[in-house]
Amino acid sequence: MLELKSLTKCFGANMAVDNVSFHIDRPMMIGIIGASGAGKSTLLRMMNRLTPATSGAVRFEGQDVLALRGAGMRKWQSECAMIFQQFNLVPRMDVVSNVLHGTLNRRSTVASLFNLYPQSDIHRAIDILDRLGIAGHASKRAEALSGGQQQRVAIARGLMQDPKIILADEPIASLDPMNAQVVMEALRRIHDEDGRTVIANLHTLDTARRYCDRVIGMRAGRVVFDGSPEQLTTGAARDIYGADAGFSESATSTSIDALERPDRAPIPA
Repeated sequence: MLELKSLTKCFGANMAVDNVSFHIDRPMMIGIIGASGAGKSTLLRMMNRLTPATSGAVRFEGQDVLALRGAGMRKWQSECAMIFQQFNLVPRMDVVSNVLHGTLNRRSTVASLFNLYPQSDIHRAIDILDRLGIAGHASKRAEALSGGQQQRVAIARGLMQDPKIILADEPIASLDPMNAQVVMEALRRIHDEDGRTVIANLHTLDTARRYCDRVIGMRAGRVVFDGSPEQLTTGAARDIYGADAGFSESATSTSIDALERPDRAPIPA
């Protein structure tokens, strides 16, 4: 379905992503974890074609993603939706119009300039907002919503693209625990109900263990762990973060003890 082969990105002498290879053979929810600067965000941005790769390959259903140009690249970016930590909404625009921006890649320039949307798209946008529990805010300005609500608007905008893959770059990094739980549950439902692959960069180990089917750990641009949440042992976590025996909650905003429980501990409200 999706294959990365020896994907590399250099910024001058700095190797941000170093020879990363993995493949996904069926829809699943994947968490990518690692310390700041491990290369997680750069990796997702290369997959979405927001950042050019230095070398390597990204293939989706046999298609060479890195070779796409023009309309082909825009089509790929529609099929591979990106959700950002800072939401990237238009603050003074109403919620439903922000969601409708997810259709820009398939609309004419004139329609885009004058914000002309077919009724079918408007109804679909409201249906998606309702699915995410925020349809009641459709007419409000995006800036009037809480951070968690704005992130759900951003997810709704991504769903308007009808993507096959959703890439989420630290989608809960700026949210409080309650809103983080709501957003992660929304992403998990999208995977479970729609069969879409979701790949999320995460900054807490307990979140990755609770919501993801597979966890990829990165350190200094390289993949150093790739396994199930149950395989994310204390030793594996220390290796991912380059930590010694003093590795603790302060490193990842989660307790190391949570890694040693066989169940996936819920995020505290």
